[in-house]
Amino acid sequence: MSEAESEAIAKLEREVVEPSMTSLVLLDFWAEWCGPCKQLSPILDKIAADYAAKGVKLVKIDVDTDKIIAAQFRVQSIPAVYAFYQGQPVADLTNYRTEGQLTRVIDQLLAQLRVPGPGESIKAQVEPLVAMGEEVLQAGDAARAANIFEQVREMAPDEPTAIGGLIRALAAAGEQEQARAILDSLSPELAKQAPVARARAALELLAAAPAADHGALEQKVSANPDDLDARLELAAAAMASGDRDRAADELLEIIARDREWNEGEARKRFLQLLEAQGLQDPWGRAQRRRLSALLFT
Repeated sequence: MSEAESEAIAKLEREVVEPSMTSLVLLDFWAEWCGPCKQLSPILDKIAADYAAKGVKLVKIDVDTDKIIAAQFRVQSIPAVYAFYQGQPVADLTNYRTEGQLTRVIDQLLAQLRVPGPGESIKAQVEPLVAMGEEVLQAGDAARAANIFEQVREMAPDEPTAIGGLIRALAAAGEQEQARAILDSLSPELAKQAPVARARAALELLAAAPAADHGALEQKVSANPDDLDARLELAAAAMASGDRDRAADELLEIIARDREWNEGEARKRFLQLLEAQGLQDPWGRAQRRRLSALLFT
């Protein structure tokens, strides 16, 4: 992918996809030389102003300036107008050219999609953004996830899911000091919330990870399977690199060999790993069953 293509995708994400998580975004493709575009433009501007309180936003794309975005949408003629909601195109409005036609179809979309207006519940607005942040973080783009969670935190400063997501994203992006500073600045009440506790566990796991060579640790454990110190380091290194399966396997192996080793350190780390994934995570529930089977058989 070229640099220009990457910039175009980033612009589309920033100006259309992310805002559409909480708003109905009208995407207008136009050009300076296009006569019909100039006729439609003031109508779209008026509608965007009239419907702003209902959660409608207008984004204009100049097909001459943003050729890559226009090509992605396969725009053959202009004006072309599309409606986006929660990251997906939901309607082609190109054939609606009058204010009456457009307002009727927009009213229908708002009713069908239940788009929250700015005055409605903040929770309803932040939930899709938090979900988007989590998806981006799982995909490995920690820096972008941190930006999304920061945006949510600006909307709802005391939202635990946004705070916890921001801390985890910053930690994954290598900004552990900044993540720790946010964690330490929280009130006792916020610090007790489950999403924040999950973030604290993730941060502590990363802090405990050694700056060791995976290959050297693998060889060490392979040469002496009973070297539990090396196995614990290998588990910590796996956690830091995001390989939770390997981390769980190594910690369970330590417990299987000596559950009381080092005052139960492997079990403590294992529970910490589960907490970092979230109590409702299916993977975490499966790992708890593995631990129970090991301890009670």
